[in-house]
Amino acid sequence: MLKQRVITATVLLVLFLSALFLLPAMGWAALAALMVLQGVSEWSRLAKLPRAAANAYWWLTLAIMGGIIWLDASHPPAQAVLHFVIYAISTLLWVIVVPAWLIAGWKVRQPLLMALTGWAVLIPAGLAMMDLRAANPWWLLAVMGLVWVADIAAYFSGRKFGKNKLAPSISPGKTWEGVAGALLAVTAYALLVAWAGGLFTAFHLLPGLLLASWWWVGLAVLGDLFESAVKRQAGVKDSGELLPGHGGLLDRIDALTSTLPLAALAMMLQKLP
Repeated sequence: MLKQRVITATVLLVLFLSALFLLPAMGWAALAALMVLQGVSEWSRLAKLPRAAANAYWWLTLAIMGGIIWLDASHPPAQAVLHFVIYAISTLLWVIVVPAWLIAGWKVRQPLLMALTGWAVLIPAGLAMMDLRAANPWWLLAVMGLVWVADIAAYFSGRKFGKNKLAPSISPGKTWEGVAGALLAVTAYALLVAWAGGLFTAFHLLPGLLLASWWWVGLAVLGDLFESAVKRQAGVKDSGELLPGHGGLLDRIDALTSTLPLAALAMMLQKLP
């Protein structure tokens, strides 16, 4: 299983990097939209939407993503407002709603609420992929790299040292030792990025960078736990079978759905006068 996971991850990384640096802007936007559409297909299964409702959900998502891409290309002033609203909704979801959801152990069965939640999870993530890449492909890669480093470190440190369960009722395999390993690895990653970016000449920025990276680990864990809770409610192990050894697309981007939109929002706020 581990060998299959590594092979799939390697192929995906090569394809992703090729797309990140070689695709034109519209091609990248189409790829982000396709990822959102695959995500809502898997979300429909987890939410147990009837076939007709799932089909309508998919087509509505296509219309929404198409409308966003069209607006971005034709009405830049409206684009900024729309993006800010979408990221604000995502922030509200991940900072307030999801923690309360997990703590209370909510079992949401209403199809409409689950569909709206799926949009709040996936559309901001797809939009953030477009915005961060448009600003600088390396910025997007740096944020995603942080999440990948945290995920890999948590997996191996949890397997090696894991004894204390993080959230046994949601995801029995996750441990506090895994989180500690992720924090250590991300600290090293952040320092490496700071060195590569020349930030070692501005020592006053390093504490903020480290605090931000640790907070992003917390967000990544939250995204992972939330998808695990939704899968547990649906009674399935994986969100799909798209990726050999990994499951569905949602199983690979769960931590990105909670981190990329807030990174894009931070970038927008930084640009404000």
